[in-house]
Amino acid sequence: MLDCMDDLRKISDLRLPPNWYPDARAIQRKIIFHAGPTNSGKTYHAIQRFLSAKSGIYCGPLKLLAHEIFQKTNDANVPCDLVTGEERVFASEDARQAPHIACTIEMCSTNTPYEVAVIDEIQMIRDPARGWAWTRALLGLCAEEIHVCGEAAAVDLVTELMYTTGEEVEVRNYKRLTPLTVLDYALESLDNLRPGDCIVCFSKNDIYSVSRQIEARGLECAVIYGSLPPGTKLEQAKKFNDPDDPCKILVATDAIGMGLNLCIRRIIFNSIVKPTVNEKGEKEIDSIPTSQALQIAGRAGRFGSSFTQGEVTTMHREDLVQLKEILSEAVPPVKAAGLHPTPEQIEMFAYHLPDATLSNLIDIFVSLSQVDGMYFVCNIDDFKFLADMIQHIPLNLRSRYVFCTAPLNRKEPFVCTTLLKFARQFSRNEPLTFDWLCRHTKWPLAAPKNIKELVHLEAVHDVFDLYLWLSYRFMDMFPDAALVRDIQKKLDDIIQVGVCNITKLIRASQSAAAPGTAEVVSEDFPTAKRDARVASDRRGAKSPEALSIAVEAPALRRARNPRASRSGTRQEDLKSYGRGSLANRLLREGLLTQEMLRQLESEWQDQHRNGRYGFGSKRDDQHSSKETGKKRK
Repeated sequence: MLDCMDDLRKISDLRLPPNWYPDARAIQRKIIFHAGPTNSGKTYHAIQRFLSAKSGIYCGPLKLLAHEIFQKTNDANVPCDLVTGEERVFASEDARQAPHIACTIEMCSTNTPYEVAVIDEIQMIRDPARGWAWTRALLGLCAEEIHVCGEAAAVDLVTELMYTTGEEVEVRNYKRLTPLTVLDYALESLDNLRPGDCIVCFSKNDIYSVSRQIEARGLECAVIYGSLPPGTKLEQAKKFNDPDDPCKILVATDAIGMGLNLCIRRIIFNSIVKPTVNEKGEKEIDSIPTSQALQIAGRAGRFGSSFTQGEVTTMHREDLVQLKEILSEAVPPVKAAGLHPTPEQIEMFAYHLPDATLSNLIDIFVSLSQVDGMYFVCNIDDFKFLADMIQHIPLNLRSRYVFCTAPLNRKEPFVCTTLLKFARQFSRNEPLTFDWLCRHTKWPLAAPKNIKELVHLEAVHDVFDLYLWLSYRFMDMFPDAALVRDIQKKLDDIIQVGVCNITKLIRASQSAAAPGTAEVVSEDFPTAKRDARVASDRRGAKSPEALSIAVEAPALRRARNPRASRSGTRQEDLKSYGRGSLANRLLREGLLTQEMLRQLESEWQDQHRNGRYGFGSKRDDQHSSKETGKKRK
């Protein structure tokens, strides 16, 4: 290895990414940055130029956004194709490529010439996992005009990056089209909900709890969260937006931050604390960042909707002051753009290190890589996880690399197991047929009877997505994409039925669970604990209904960044509450919430007063009460 070290260092030298795109460097591109907050019309103006061009490409962060532009462009009588990782839709019946394309950003071509390109949500160039896709589009698209849309916080970085390519940036600033007011009072009770309200939660756990409490009050609500299929999200959004539908309340995660047009009067933050993943791939819990808070709050009072003025507040009074602080802060500037090793670079590494596993190749590449101060290497933990998972399966390097870049949630065991089966079948050169997939997923599937079954259906939908994604990379081995797409649409309809009856599923999950236990479901994010409310709750503040469904989640790392100065007191409260006890361990692991802990304490105290001891002897119960008292002091 020492003999080839110089070669390896040259291959992993990432200091001049603009040179990776000679076609783009061969033309003089005009860069126009449309900078502004949510609901300012910045993307609208870029799309108008896209529509008027002879040819163009729109690059967005979500399938929903790409699909929206695809529809709008064809509705404007401009033929436009749709390209996502799982789908190709041609505007023409004879499948000829249209001059305009709407795509997810990872799928954009850096070899095809266009008159106009639109890169949406450019601030995501800093994303620890996906930032490389925005860097690739910005540096590599072959278009005479590049229209970049996003937060003003990214202007300086984009200008610096374009300076290295010899291209100037024209900045067009936009202001919000409708007023947005931060209210001076919190909602405090779900009895105070009004039509057009949207409660934003940062865990499925809270989604389930809040939606059930709303429907217990005789109100209908729509539900949107990240792991729902796109079709279900659109149907729930349509239901909420329809003035003739009795559903007037929306309960959603931060998935509403982009990709859906919603008629929201008021955004209500159920919590202002959420788990995040830092640049190192470590989980942290902290207050939501200013950029995300502004993006979510900005969804209220959308221009052209029935609500001409937006409002934002919190569910709990003690969170409101901090929300105002967060929204009043300047968004930190975007300082670096993401990069990711290309398959060609990894193949060259493998030539010099033929005995190394793909996971080791990636590790060595990152450790030897040199990056300019304007760039960083994106987090590769998901890639390495899949590389290790399929390492024992005999695949050539290029195929192995493709499997490891598959878009899946590694916290979903069923999806990961299916990818493993796909790779094993692929390695035997046996096509993965429609019948094989139906046997594996037990299709056809019935409507869910409880939350656990709904979560499984969402996982099966992800498996179908995975099949379609692989079918466009290995068409001969995944030959039945059309049939799979048909049953995926049927599955979407089944999931929609489940979501419409979500409160019934919650009740069924509760009744199926043993007394004193909780139904455990998988989540695509850990639970956001309301540690900001510990102090006030100890003083006897009224707490909402205890959360009924525990969420499977790993222990959350404590916040270690500068923002921790604002939330550090609450973090310490949580750490000191029940230190070293079983309760504290369950809290840390997300299997118990503060509300559930208080409910248990209340039940134990009632039993103590009435002389009933369901969990142990009187002595044990008294000892528990004393210990709890000590911790409260």
